[in-house]
Amino acid sequence: MSNARKEAVDAVTNFKPVDSGWNFRETPSNVLYGSNVFGDQQMKDLLPKGVYKALQQTIKNGAKLDGSVADVVAQAMKDWALEKGATHYAHVFQPLTGLTAEKHDSFLSPSGNGSALAEFGGKELIQGEPDASSFPSGGIRATFEARGYTAWDPTSPAYILENPNGTTLCIPTAFISWTGEALDKKTPVLRSMQALSQQAQRVLKLFGNANPGPVVASAGPEQEYFLIDRNFYFARPDLMSTGRTLFGAKPPKGQEFEDQYFGAIPDRVLAYMLDCERELYKLGVPIKTRHNEVAPGQYEVAPVYENANVAADHQQMIMLVHQKMAPKYGMQCLLHEKPFAGINGSGKHVNWSLGTSSANLLEPGETPHDNAQFLVFCAAVIRAVHLHSDLLRVAVAFSGNDHRLGANEAPPAIISIFLGSQLADIFEQLEKGPASSSQKAGTMTVGADVLPTLPKHAGDRNRTSPFAFTGNKFEFRAVGSSQSIAGPLVVLNTIVAESLDYIATELEKSMGGDASKLNASVQKLLQDITAKHKAVIFNGDGYSEEWHREAEKRGLPNLRNTVDALPVLMKEENAALFAKYGVLSPRETHSRYEIYVERYCKDVNTESLVALSMAKTQILPAAYRYQKELAATAASLKEIGKTPHLGSLDKLTELVAQFESAIDKLEAAINHKASGDSISHAKHFRDEVIPAMNVVRSIADKVETIVPDDIWPLPTYHEMLFIK
Repeated sequence: MSNARKEAVDAVTNFKPVDSGWNFRETPSNVLYGSNVFGDQQMKDLLPKGVYKALQQTIKNGAKLDGSVADVVAQAMKDWALEKGATHYAHVFQPLTGLTAEKHDSFLSPSGNGSALAEFGGKELIQGEPDASSFPSGGIRATFEARGYTAWDPTSPAYILENPNGTTLCIPTAFISWTGEALDKKTPVLRSMQALSQQAQRVLKLFGNANPGPVVASAGPEQEYFLIDRNFYFARPDLMSTGRTLFGAKPPKGQEFEDQYFGAIPDRVLAYMLDCERELYKLGVPIKTRHNEVAPGQYEVAPVYENANVAADHQQMIMLVHQKMAPKYGMQCLLHEKPFAGINGSGKHVNWSLGTSSANLLEPGETPHDNAQFLVFCAAVIRAVHLHSDLLRVAVAFSGNDHRLGANEAPPAIISIFLGSQLADIFEQLEKGPASSSQKAGTMTVGADVLPTLPKHAGDRNRTSPFAFTGNKFEFRAVGSSQSIAGPLVVLNTIVAESLDYIATELEKSMGGDASKLNASVQKLLQDITAKHKAVIFNGDGYSEEWHREAEKRGLPNLRNTVDALPVLMKEENAALFAKYGVLSPRETHSRYEIYVERYCKDVNTESLVALSMAKTQILPAAYRYQKELAATAASLKEIGKTPHLGSLDKLTELVAQFESAIDKLEAAINHKASGDSISHAKHFRDEVIPAMNVVRSIADKVETIVPDDIWPLPTYHEMLFIK
């Protein structure tokens, strides 16, 4: 093989495990958990009782924070951080890039006598001022206007970020412009959670709960990712620049044997996972599950679900820690939705629910047909998803996810709800009248006496559904592996808030203040919602062509790609929806549309330029080199009177000609400037540039199967996926 590839393979096969520096036999994980978090126990130990109670009212009940509390909290937080070795503090925020950002400031301030003091007060805790000019704003601000503010989010705990040379106190914050408009992902999440809580409380009060307390949305996002050796990664310009391979022939073995899924985790990978978990435990991230995923080289990590705002912050930490830890083990963590063609891509299933401090409102109980409160909240979700399925589709629309949605590895782009046989049966009963029965969970005898009798759920699961009820929560399966979960949470919280608002209003009108009318009013409402919104319920195979035809008959939108989906944000009724519940102003909604369209264009443009460069400077020269070898061999045979077989040369020559032509067409598509607004440019990339890239790749992958190993310049799929 080529020298670069040989060196990479040698480096992989000779890799030596690193010392983690952690004696796992002496330090149990429960001691590590939360050790770097300024959490409840630290607050209770370090804050005066009155300050602690006031802060807890803000964290648990959403009460406004008294400014006088901030100075006391800041002092305690600083002292705690200094004991942990911190020299700086950082306001950590989530700009509309979808990544995290941070500005570090030292605790030390000159005292005037040649020494320095460690200072950090309420003013520094509450507010920071990073430069906002270079972050995406979608027209909210001009680039010459630089002022932006970070605002402390006390509901998401501060934490210590360790580095070999020191530590930093990290403070989760919102990020807003000088005009007060959201420039980040967190602010709309907090607004949407507040709106959802307010409307859910109205419903709970109608059910006789006079003081229900805050209703909190919760989330537990599963994270899929790939690991490859860094030597291969640095030999692939496409992976380095775009996160996915733009070329690569199908290997002799892919995932068809299904022997990767839940298989034994390779030692090197397991050591990496354990180190990631150790760091995440310190940060209070409730990691629960790890396993091999379906595709070779693919893995999954999943946390326990928690407060949705904190879960969104923790999800960013999960991605960051996994990417930062991989080099320690000589690997690269790939979060792109489709890093390799021909095998499964990666998603991020977001498990979502809502509840009070004492109850999960989506817990059906043993007899869900009798659980009117559960049925009302479940009906609210059904109505929300049916009315606003286009917004849920927009929430997961970006170029990376276009490679995944609709394939037989991820949910279709058609948004539907899977309820399972038990709930589907109950809602069918409700359409006709009161529900009188629930399908029972049972037991399963496996057939071998040594094995125990197993409990059996009342219904199966459906992996083809984009939005599935899974026992006491809904699983939004269409979220992409690289994206922040904040956007999907904002949409989900807002549309369910609107649905609960509708339900509360209808029940209030129907009951007229008479609690005795609750049952009859609920029955009528459930019957009406089921009749109007049952079209979104589908328990079958979401991959089938029959479902696509059926969904069209039901009037369900099928927004097949990002360019089709994003204009939904520009509908007046959708902007009005976000504005009504104080989640996003029309100007903020429009800004996100512009940012997402521009990001789509930038992503595809980058991919096309990388593909063009690799085709011209790596793949085509390799083809020329082998073509020259074949021609020289043929000429040598003729000189000694032998008739050469020209099949390989003819085939390669034809492919080279096709490849040169395809490269020219791709270059022309890239250089052609689309006219019109931003979505016109996006359509040009979708309709002209991407098809041209696909043609170049198709030919290049055929060339790869002909060119010898000692000439082919790029690490192959076989090497990247199977050499650990």
